[in-house]
Amino acid sequence: QVQLVESGGGSVQAGGSLRLSCAASRGTDSTYCMGWFRQAPGREREAVALIDNLGRTRAADYLKGRFTISQDNAKTTLYLQMNSLKPEDTAMYYCAARRWVGSCLDFSRRYDYWGQGTQVTVSS
Repeated sequence: QVQLVESGGGSVQAGGSLRLSCAASRGTDSTYCMGWFRQAPGREREAVALIDNLGRTRAADYLKGRFTISQDNAKTTLYLQMNSLKPEDTAMYYCAARRWVGSCLDFSRRYDYWGQGTQVTVSS
């Protein structure tokens, strides 16, 4: 069982930055893949960035390098550094986890555990 709690969301002007955090409590009997996702009103949830246990990352192409996913050495906290924010980045951002099966950097995989989300609002 995994519990995820996001924090760090808020309101920011276009061009600004935010760093989201996700505190993860999980059992030690499994290795997990972690990722950030977002959902804007009226839109489907979309993947933002993924990370594997070796620290390799993959971000969605549409972000054009503006967001960076990372985690601490203990793998208890996941981060999403968001720079050059745009109004279209406004969404609820979710942290997610799944047991490690296949590549952790595969956007098509289904995630089993989700946090409650943290709202990011970017004004123009």
